[in-house]
Amino acid sequence: MHLVARNLRAALAGQVLVHADLRVPALAAVDLSGQTVVDVVARGKHLLTRFDGGSTLHTHLRMEGAWHLHRPGARWSGGPAHEVRVVLATGPWTAVGYRLGVVELLPSTAEHLAVGHLGPDLLADDFDAAEAVRRLLADPDRAVGEAVLDQRNLAGIGNLYKAEVLFLSGVSPWRPVAQVGDIFALVRRARHLLQANAARAAQVTTGDTRPGHTTWVYGRRGKPCRRCGTAIRSADQGAAPAARVTYWCPSCQP
Repeated sequence: MHLVARNLRAALAGQVLVHADLRVPALAAVDLSGQTVVDVVARGKHLLTRFDGGSTLHTHLRMEGAWHLHRPGARWSGGPAHEVRVVLATGPWTAVGYRLGVVELLPSTAEHLAVGHLGPDLLADDFDAAEAVRRLLADPDRAVGEAVLDQRNLAGIGNLYKAEVLFLSGVSPWRPVAQVGDIFALVRRARHLLQANAARAAQVTTGDTRPGHTTWVYGRRGKPCRRCGTAIRSADQGAAPAARVTYWCPSCQP
């Protein structure tokens, strides 16, 4: 999301909207045309697009959403027209949001209503590691694989990073938070991984960008561990319907 925000900021910030279309029923009559885009920022997996009229467009990709940038007159390539949820057009660029799971407009002074519940953002300049650790340890018996994925504890970790951070830390996703030896080190490692990938679309945790070589355990069920050769395992973790598949090496992550 930080890469999405950076690209949208570069294209839209400081530009006046010549056309704006919010294709959700609650906002169908809203017209943002004539307003200037002040900034586009990411907070965890949330995107905040701010306008000089004092409002903020809050969007979230969920699992299937995407933003695409197009030059005026160019054919849109992100999907069929019925999947478009937001169109923000300036003179140089048109930003199109497809399959966005959340689209809402709120006063910029009320952004906390959308993102105030989030824990410290791992990619924020003012990231507070101590606060992230405090939130994680507030529920010491919770499985660490669930805890680090909870955006209320620390914002920014997705399912891939969860699996990879825990592997690199030698920690089973099923281990209670209180039994993680150095939770500060785990949080620092998570921040490092996100920072290493912040400027590129690919998620690479091994340092090897070749297809099939980018992750240690994620998506590698049944394949040999890159460290010890043990078959990688996977299982659902968390309560339904929010359960997510987690991956781990039973030997490297006892």
